[in-house]
Amino acid sequence: MKKAQFLLMLVLLVGVFAAPALAQDDAGFPDFIQHTECEEDLTGQNIEILHFGDLSGSYAFITQPLLVGLEDAINYYNSNGGVCGATLSQRFDDTAGVPDQVVATYDRFSTEDPKPQLLVLYASGDAEALRDRVAEDEIPVLISAGSVPGLYGDDGATPGWIFATNPLYTDQLGSFCDFVGNDPMGVFGEGQSIGYISWEGAFGRAADTEEVWSYCESVGVSHAGSEFFLPTTQDISAQVQNLVDAGATILYTNSLATGPALVAATVVNLGLEDQVVLAGVNWALDTSVGLLGQATFGSDGLPSTDGLFGSAPFYWWTETDQPGIALIREQFDAAAETAPESHTPTTQNIAYLLGWQTVDLYTEIYIQTANRVGFENITGADIKETIEGLDYSPLGLTTINFQEGRRSTSANRIAMMGYLAEDGASMADAENPPMVVTVGERQLLVPINVALTDFVDAPDLRPGGADVPEG
Repeated sequence: MKKAQFLLMLVLLVGVFAAPALAQDDAGFPDFIQHTECEEDLTGQNIEILHFGDLSGSYAFITQPLLVGLEDAINYYNSNGGVCGATLSQRFDDTAGVPDQVVATYDRFSTEDPKPQLLVLYASGDAEALRDRVAEDEIPVLISAGSVPGLYGDDGATPGWIFATNPLYTDQLGSFCDFVGNDPMGVFGEGQSIGYISWEGAFGRAADTEEVWSYCESVGVSHAGSEFFLPTTQDISAQVQNLVDAGATILYTNSLATGPALVAATVVNLGLEDQVVLAGVNWALDTSVGLLGQATFGSDGLPSTDGLFGSAPFYWWTETDQPGIALIREQFDAAAETAPESHTPTTQNIAYLLGWQTVDLYTEIYIQTANRVGFENITGADIKETIEGLDYSPLGLTTINFQEGRRSTSANRIAMMGYLAEDGASMADAENPPMVVTVGERQLLVPINVALTDFVDAPDLRPGGADVPEG
């Protein structure tokens, strides 16, 4: 069931490389950025985006571009008036993925005077480790996506101080089961079974829950079993074969960077390309996966990661008809003129986009909070109150709404990874050769994502969630 079966049904997005110029008022932001009107002049103040996590370990493929995205966005926002006149800045620390270092770094930051009003974290495991601490210290946290224990506690029913700007990993897998069960393109057929293969740890196991498999079963998709491996593992042939032998027709991974690439390469090396479909969490559609997948090519001459399905909870680099994407691409290209070493194809990933969304979200959060209580009076509890009432779309790329006790967003869609064809306007296949670009001394194919569905609300699959089947 290869990608070629889908090509005639896809409407590809034109303008992968060329972002249209934006009309912008020199005195401020373009009209599509709809911030709340400022009621207080904050000129002379500084708002610091404080964040920490794994910047040099398994997550480095993702997190390094986050630093660049934050820097570029901060420069742009400051040049357009900042936050009601206040400047933005960032400060961060690298924990290298070491749990003890996460706690030590938090201890250092949380005891500063003044105490942080808001933090940004990267990983589900970090959120789980710090969940009780941030609540005790009254420091709200933004994280790109999270696990049920990190957002709702061990009972899965206690909303805390950590807020995820992507759908829960459980909810993302539920979205994919909806896609397979509904089969809108008529290619899956009945009797599909998911083999869950992922990293060990909080992130890797985050979507492997009874609630998820009960929901998937209710929409016609069964669970063939689950297998796990360490991020440092090089050979997962046995795990993949176990799931296929158990009846898996789909392999779903809740890993990132090297994780999905290793699963895809293993499928090719075992000769299973025509037996299983690959899918994963939103991080599986990251640029890093599309580049790492080029270490192994399938029988169709395309990288092993070609045709990988996943969640796409916000607009992507190729969707230049969206003004937010057009702005980001325009600013990325401008920054690349002066800092080409930090603005490469690997930088154009999910985390870079999240950097821009984070800066815009900070801007709106601080405007609303300063309007309500006065900038000098802001506390972490005030920030939390603002976040809980948010209904906002940062740069128009996604919808942020934490009302009614939710601690994650719900808007999601399903997309597929492919590679740009030579014509620059379609997806490569066996009959349509891929475009090859030279970056430094390397020749690379250009990974692209194509949305297959519109945005819809992902099912709520936390324990006791509205969409968990009874019993």
